[in-house]
Amino acid sequence: MTRLSASFNLGRIGFYTFLILVTALSVFPFYWMYIIGSNVTAAINQFPPAMIPGGRFIENLIKVYENVNFNRALINSFVVSATLTVSVLFFCSLAGFAFAKLNFRGRNVLFAFLVGSMMVPTQLGLIPSYMIISKLGWLDDLRAVIIPGIANAFGIFWMRQYISSSVPNELLEAGRIDGCSTFRLFWNIVVPAIRPGYATLGIITFMGSWNDFLWPLVVLKDRSVHTVQIALKNLNGAYYQDFSMILAGTVLATLPILVIFLLFSKQFISGLTEGAVK
Repeated sequence: MTRLSASFNLGRIGFYTFLILVTALSVFPFYWMYIIGSNVTAAINQFPPAMIPGGRFIENLIKVYENVNFNRALINSFVVSATLTVSVLFFCSLAGFAFAKLNFRGRNVLFAFLVGSMMVPTQLGLIPSYMIISKLGWLDDLRAVIIPGIANAFGIFWMRQYISSSVPNELLEAGRIDGCSTFRLFWNIVVPAIRPGYATLGIITFMGSWNDFLWPLVVLKDRSVHTVQIALKNLNGAYYQDFSMILAGTVLATLPILVIFLLFSKQFISGLTEGAVK
């Protein structure tokens, strides 16, 4: 019994040691980003490398604001990311509910087509999407970034799978007997039951739209509508790159994502593990 207990304790020590190492490896890039952002650019090639934060972080941030309108970029990114997240959660959950719980002609064919569209690279739709946005007169307008992304195939697929496993048909039948319409079934029964799924999809959508670079770079040329990723790109000089300034701006641009993840991490983990334990 003592030998078994000692083996169990060693296993726990090894497991927690592994978790600590993985956590340290995950956090280190952010720590290194702050170290360089608080030093001079020469610190990036220093040997041995700098491991202690310097005292130039505020100075580097001031240089960021001198080169680009970073507050405006942060506001633009937040507006785009928040609007896209809310719209994706609503429309994708509504479509996912239809695919999961409503019987209509061609449902399986449409869902197969939807899943197949996830295999098409996003870059292939770049030119036709640009032509449509140009015809609508939305170039240099945040609508050019928001409208094409208000729903996506992954979100519909995710919500369909989540609703199928989390909402029993008997609950919906009981709602129908009580006189609920289809939309009221969705709003009053399905939505409260899939909050962990909402949190997971919301974090993924917010992070994806916040970090999106290619499409905003194509359709947003006016500096007043630049998102944060384009603003960071504009910090690169033609002949000289001030990495300490760039990484100081990157630290500031990363903070909103970290805050969102920390606020909804519990629901995010719950959404990912839903159904793993019956």
